[in-house]
Amino acid sequence: MSALSSAERVDDRPGGMFQRFVHSEVSGSVVLLACTLLALAWANSPWAESYFDLAHTKIGISWGDAIFHLSLQHWINDGLMVLFFFVVGLEIKRELVVGQLSTARKALLPVSAALGGMLVPAAMYLLFNAGGEGARGWGIPMATDIAFALGILAVFGSRLPIGLKVFLTALAIADDIGAVLVIAVFYTEKVRLAALAVAGVFLLLLLAANRAHLRRPGVYILLAIGVWAAVFASGIHATVAGILVAFVVPVRARIDPTEFMQRSHGVLGQLAALDEGALTRVSMLEEKRQLALLDDLYRAAGDMRPPGITLEYFLHPIQAFFVLPLFALFNAGVAFNADMLAMPPDPITLGVVVGLLAGKQIGVMLFSWLAIRSGRASLPENVGWPMIYGASCLAGVGFTMSLFISELAFAGAASTDEAKLGILAGSLLAGVWGYLVLRRALRRVRA
Repeated sequence: MSALSSAERVDDRPGGMFQRFVHSEVSGSVVLLACTLLALAWANSPWAESYFDLAHTKIGISWGDAIFHLSLQHWINDGLMVLFFFVVGLEIKRELVVGQLSTARKALLPVSAALGGMLVPAAMYLLFNAGGEGARGWGIPMATDIAFALGILAVFGSRLPIGLKVFLTALAIADDIGAVLVIAVFYTEKVRLAALAVAGVFLLLLLAANRAHLRRPGVYILLAIGVWAAVFASGIHATVAGILVAFVVPVRARIDPTEFMQRSHGVLGQLAALDEGALTRVSMLEEKRQLALLDDLYRAAGDMRPPGITLEYFLHPIQAFFVLPLFALFNAGVAFNADMLAMPPDPITLGVVVGLLAGKQIGVMLFSWLAIRSGRASLPENVGWPMIYGASCLAGVGFTMSLFISELAFAGAASTDEAKLGILAGSLLAGVWGYLVLRRALRRVRA
C-alpha cells in the first residue's frame, strides 16, 4: 500500500517507488479477485462441504494434556494477516514521517476525506441496525480496499492525473489508521493488562535492537513473534501486533549521505589500490582483507537504505500475492440459497451496502469540500471535483478490511454471511459506479 513523499518528483520516473507500489497493488487485485470468485464458486458448488470443512480444520500443537489449536481460517486471520497489518503499519509510518501525511497541509485533505468516509458510512449503517442484532457491525462499511480501488484506477492508465492516485492512496492509508483503531478499541472484549505489558517489553527490546544497529534477522523475528503472542494473549486482536512492530521500524536511513559517500569511497579506493587482478570473483574466499572490505561496503549500503522501506519492498508482494488471496479464499465464501435470494435484504446487508455505496461518497465528498473550504487544503494538481467524486465512489470498495471486521463483529455464521453479502454487493456497485463517474469526468476534460 512505495514512497509517496515528493510525489511529483518520484512518480514521474518509470521506476519510481510509487509506480512500483501502484503496479503491485493492481497486480495483486487481479489475484485477489480470482480467489474471491473461486471462494464463491467453491462455497456454492457440490463440493461446498469440503470448503467449509477445510476452513474449520483445527491445526495446532499439544504437549502433555495441554492443547493449543485454531481453525485454518483463524490461523490465516489471526496469524498470516499479521503480515498484512505489518506492511500496512510500515506504509502508515512512512506516510506520517516522509509522505503525504507528514505535514498538516498535505495531510488535511486525505485525512478529512478518510474521516468523512468512516463516520458517514457508520452512521448510515446504524440507521438500519441501531438497537438490533446487527448493531455491532457499524465498523464494516468504514474501510477502503486500496488494491481493488487502485486496480480500477489502473484501467484508465496514464489518462488520470497522478495526483488523483496519490489522493486515493493517502485516503486509504488514513482510512487504515482509523480501521486499526476501531479494531483495537471497539472490537476487543477484554484486555489483559499483564499480557499487554509483556508485549510492551518485547517492543522495547525491538526498539533497543534497532538503536544498537543489530544485524541478526533471527533476533528481530523472535522478538516480533513475542509481541504477537503477547498481544494475542492480551485479548486485543493479534493482527494489531503487526502495526505495533511496524511502528518501531525506522523509515529513515541510519546515516546521512555524506557519511555514506565517505565510507563507500574509502572502501572502493582501497579495493582499487589492490594489485591488478588481485580482486576476482573468487579471490575474497582466500583473502580475508578483501572480504572485510566488501563487508564494509555492504554495511554502508545497508545503513543508507531505510529498514522500513526495505522490508516494505520485499514483503509487499508476499502479502499482495499470498496472504490477501489466501484470506479472500477462506473468508469470501458465502453459500447462497433460494431463501436468502428471495427474501428482502437483511438490515445488516442493507446497512453495509448503503454505507459503502452512498455513505462513502457522501462522507468523502462532504469532508473534502469542508477541508478545501477552510482554505488550509487544496485540490491536487490537474484534479477537479468530478474526479474527486469518482475517487469517493471507489472508496466504497471496502473488501479486505470490511471482511476482516465482519469476522470480529459477529459470532453467528448467519450474521457474518449477511455482512459478507453486503460487502460483496456494495463493493461491486461502488466499483462500477466509480468507474463510470471517472470515465465521464475524463470525457468532460477532453471536451
